[in-house]
Amino acid sequence: MTRKRQSSPFGYYFKYLDKIDKNVRDSKEFGSMLILSLVEEIGEMSRAYLAEHGRKPHNLAAQADETYKQELGDILVSILRLARIKKINLHDSFMYSLQKIEKRRNSPKI
Repeated sequence: MTRKRQSSPFGYYFKYLDKIDKNVRDSKEFGSMLILSLVEEIGEMSRAYLAEHGRKPHNLAAQADETYKQELGDILVSILRLARIKKINLHDSFMYSLQKIEKRRNSPKI
């Protein structure tokens, strides 16, 4: 199911990103930058989680809910930017992943 950008729940975010990324999104380096940004943000979220659950030396700042909100926001923005330049329909991707999880749950591998 292909949806127009304007009817997407992400339409507002894409329009906002169009303004931010207009001078860089067509460069060859932009995709690489986005992948590295996504890896960095996931690493920051991981460090906060590991600190909170005692698997890393305690960092009280990393345990705050605000840190999770900020890092998750950064991750989502990186995903939106990557989806936009790769022309990936996020609704279709999301539904595919949900169906895959449901299928695994209903038919676990033995």
